[in-house]
Amino acid sequence: MPTKDRSRRPWSARRIPACLAASLILLAAGALLFEAIWVRTGHRATAWWTSLTGQLATRPLGNLWILTGAAVAAALGLWLIILALTPGLRHQLPLRVPTSSHIRMHAVLARKGAALLLRDAAMRVPGVSTVRVRVRRRRVTVRAGVGFRDTAQVKDDLTDTLRREARDQLALARPPRLRVRVRRSAK
Repeated sequence: MPTKDRSRRPWSARRIPACLAASLILLAAGALLFEAIWVRTGHRATAWWTSLTGQLATRPLGNLWILTGAAVAAALGLWLIILALTPGLRHQLPLRVPTSSHIRMHAVLARKGAALLLRDAAMRVPGVSTVRVRVRRRRVTVRAGVGFRDTAQVKDDLTDTLRREARDQLALARPPRLRVRVRRSAK
């Protein structure tokens, strides 16, 4: 029975700044709430509270500045939630973890490094004169220019070489789909 792959995409450390920003917002909202309760219980309001409530009381809700401030606050809040809940580090690809290892292991490969390795392998295929490799999370796109040989034959050789290289040398946790496009180079 095959074992489940334990390799996952790495999480960036941006959860901590997002939590700090949320804590600061919570602290500011708590201060506003405290001041509102303080004034409602019969105590004297501070100068900043009087100024703030005076501005908010005189401006209608349809005011451009009020609507802009609300839209910015909502967008910032949504962005912080997205940052806190997504892994990040999209430029890194997780590598396979040996199944026999009982040690918690984590290895990644940069997308640029994977693209360079695949480009070098593609350039070794006879007939290929130019190569552009784009590595995404789930797909590798290779565009090759053929200087000589039949393009269909070069495409088959190139696809085989790149699949073998991706399987043996890259050792990615989730092997990406391969898309190979071959055309005759301009002379």
